[in-house]
Amino acid sequence: MLSLYVLSQMNLAFAKSTKWWEKGLQPNMREIESAQDLVDSLANAGDRLVVVDFFSPGCGGCRALHPKICQFAEQNPDVLFLQVNYEEHKSMCYSLHVHVLPFFRFYRGAQGRLCSFSCTNATIKKFRDALAKHNPDRCSIGPTRGLEESELLALAANKDLEFTYTKQPEPVPSGDREVIAPGSPRLPPPAKPLVRQGSGERTLVSSGR
Repeated sequence: MLSLYVLSQMNLAFAKSTKWWEKGLQPNMREIESAQDLVDSLANAGDRLVVVDFFSPGCGGCRALHPKICQFAEQNPDVLFLQVNYEEHKSMCYSLHVHVLPFFRFYRGAQGRLCSFSCTNATIKKFRDALAKHNPDRCSIGPTRGLEESELLALAANKDLEFTYTKQPEPVPSGDREVIAPGSPRLPPPAKPLVRQGSGERTLVSSGR
């Protein structure tokens, strides 16, 4: 009787040790371990749709929504679901401007971030509609984009994170290359005109998102 009692207590302790966000996980669901892990996971996903799920162990809405997210993952095996524990990665979430939970961001191939939103069980239709809109097979031309450059720079500037990033130089079109004849004197380049941060520049940035 004593051995059975001890065994039952051990099973009970094991059941209690299983965290709620670890229950019901599918093969296409994985918890992110670091900022570098997040960046690499998005970069290596290719043209695959990626859903980044920001949650907190103490968030009641996150816990209630988790079984449905697992169900969506089971129904969409080609979609990669990445979990980011807010309590373990507060500094990273702050750099990524995640301030409400549960929170989701969708990424795909060269398109980069497709959408971002917060939802609960009451507004689960928002998640279902986003999944239906972005999940169909498609091919995007160009390298996988992943996080936006502003986000990569923010992560690199965060002293709490072990992450480095060097801003990529803008490619120079071949037609704009300067050709100088041998023996010709090289003139100093013309002064770059000052450009005010007007509506044109903002439109360019927002259109890339």
